[in-house]
Amino acid sequence: MTPDTLFSLEGKTALVTGGATGIGRMAAEALVRAGARVLIASRKAEACEAVAAELNGLDAPGQAEGFGGDVSTCEGIEALVAEVCSRTNKLDILMNNSGVSWGAPMGQFPHDAWEKVMSVNVAGLFDLTQKLLPMLMKSGSADDPARVVNVGSVMGEVPMGDGAYSYSASKAAVLHLTKIMAKEFSPYHVTVNALAPGPFVSRMTAFATADEETREKVGKTVPLGRVGRYEDIAGCMLFLCGRGGSYVTGAVIPVSGGINVVTAGNIFAEAL
Repeated sequence: MTPDTLFSLEGKTALVTGGATGIGRMAAEALVRAGARVLIASRKAEACEAVAAELNGLDAPGQAEGFGGDVSTCEGIEALVAEVCSRTNKLDILMNNSGVSWGAPMGQFPHDAWEKVMSVNVAGLFDLTQKLLPMLMKSGSADDPARVVNVGSVMGEVPMGDGAYSYSASKAAVLHLTKIMAKEFSPYHVTVNALAPGPFVSRMTAFATADEETREKVGKTVPLGRVGRYEDIAGCMLFLCGRGGSYVTGAVIPVSGGINVVTAGNIFAEAL
């Protein structure tokens, strides 16, 4: 088997939520370049349509379609599922990327910030996945399972509040849900894995990654010395969704430049 066949997604159909910006946009481009038909959905329909047009202009083997979709409410999820079903009768790949955050200092963090963040990042992810599970089961086989890729965060792996308490807790829940789903979905030939990214350029992190000077400062706090790039996400998606990832489920890939393994200092060496 050649690298082309290991990572080709020709003939596959994917849904990427939150696919108009940031990590979702990177993933959508990677899937299109690998030959997939990619449905891009977020609350901003016009942005999704614009990104789809950009990706269709790449002269890549795949194609993209953009439309509105809201995973923050039960009604929004029902409408999104109906829209997907109106466009395709098969779904091979689901990337749960939509997410929100909230930042405030300890002592000032509002109660409402928990309901809003958990509703989108955890409940929305779960409900959308369970409603699309029949389509994924229809596409999956023992030889080539359907794929679910959840987007968590390194902040869900290590104890980092950084003022985003509900976000960090929600992403820890996403990583745990990933393993539960992986266990329960495997008999149906559906794999479930997660990415746990560190800092990437996105709308959510614009306050810290909007310009090159700030990105360099943030990058210096990362063990590998930089913020994430397109190819970091693309490589993970092509592995998890291609033939090479068909035997992997329940994994959390730390796309965080080493933040996930940062621990306390070498106490004995420093003491001596």
